[in-house]
Amino acid sequence: MDYAERLTVPLRWWVQGTMFVASLWLAVLAATPEVVAWSVTAVAMALLVAWFLGYGRPRVSVDSTTFRAGRAHIPLELVGPATALDADGVRRQAGVDADARAYLLLRPYLKRGVRVDIADPADPTPYWLVSSRRPDALVSALEAGRTRRTAG
Repeated sequence: MDYAERLTVPLRWWVQGTMFVASLWLAVLAATPEVVAWSVTAVAMALLVAWFLGYGRPRVSVDSTTFRAGRAHIPLELVGPATALDADGVRRQAGVDADARAYLLLRPYLKRGVRVDIADPADPTPYWLVSSRRPDALVSALEAGRTRRTAG
């Protein structure tokens, strides 16, 4: 594996979510019996955990043959140039400069990302826009993989 990253939810989201559930517990406790308050809180906490784990599940990886971003994958020989983007670059690529056909794997808690052009003429997707904590490392892995594929 040349590069691997999971787009996990940040700690501050877990803290804020837990505080929200605690507030919910307090509000429900004031209006209902204690057993109801604890039951509602347990369900709310389970839903919060399931949502955060599911939302933070996507994985971005580059191995010797394939680039994967979430459920999507593409062989490295069909990957074009990759560009690391700062927060403003990601915002522009996802906003005013966006192409509706692009594949997006964006997370609001990750401001930086990578634009990966697709070199497959049969693919209607012009590029992938992927959030990343380490966009420069992802671009390096993609370029190294492309170089190995074209040289080998």
